[in-house]
Amino acid sequence: MESWPPVTPSGLGAYLAPGPSSFTDFLAVHAPQLLPGRLPEGLAPRHLGAGAGHPLDIPHGTTIVALTYSEGVVIAGDRRATSGNVIAQRDIEKVFVTDEYSAVGIAGAAGMALQMLRLFTVDLEHYEKTEGVSLSLDGKANKLAGMVQQNLGAALQGFVVVPLFVGYDTDAEPSKAGRIVTYDATGGRYDEWGGYHSVGSGSVFAKSALKKRYDHAADLPTTVRTAIEALYDAADDDSATGGPDLTRRIFPVVVSITGAEGAVRRPEAEIEAVVREVVAGRTENPGG
Repeated sequence: MESWPPVTPSGLGAYLAPGPSSFTDFLAVHAPQLLPGRLPEGLAPRHLGAGAGHPLDIPHGTTIVALTYSEGVVIAGDRRATSGNVIAQRDIEKVFVTDEYSAVGIAGAAGMALQMLRLFTVDLEHYEKTEGVSLSLDGKANKLAGMVQQNLGAALQGFVVVPLFVGYDTDAEPSKAGRIVTYDATGGRYDEWGGYHSVGSGSVFAKSALKKRYDHAADLPTTVRTAIEALYDAADDDSATGGPDLTRRIFPVVVSITGAEGAVRRPEAEIEAVVREVVAGRTENPGG
């Protein structure tokens, strides 16, 4: 990690001594200030403006959607980050592949969410290298729940992180292997068995769109289009959700996870083609 302290001969033993397979636990012992949600030593909440009526205008990620289909699961996110009523970034990425069979989308305080996601990805890789096997899907979901719980102190200060976890369970039947897991700010973990879910400021509108269009028996191209249609509807009613930007060629990030291919970020050219079809269709029928 970028802010990792230099290794000195006197501190080398910490890196070589036997210990838990969790990289997060290692940080908690030897460098707790690097964990998401932990304030640097000597920095009290008042320095962040909390309680003084001057909260920081930090960027927030907005809408993520996920839905299962016949071969796995798809997760997609818009590209806008907002700071109050201002667009902080037009092309932020909020959906990431975290290992061979999982991906995470983030909503909430963007900086802390990205930090948490990087640590989660490293932790999964660290576990696999130390144990020789990948963490189970439930183990991955529980690991992320623990990280969200560790961020509770920051969440109480207003820096809430809300991830949306998806994965492919290689031990389950193929038709039921695609999984969606949601969380609350306290680290509560909830499996979504309905087949679709959304988080973020535009989630109400996205879920309404998914409710009308979702089909578990659909193929991958149809499922990707359904996800993009849902993000389009969210952007249509939620100012914090970014719609497709054809002028700047900014399109949603979409990841599919199947047993055959694993987690794959769909090529931009593929997503652009779908987006242009959706926009052309909405030109004729704005309601979809």
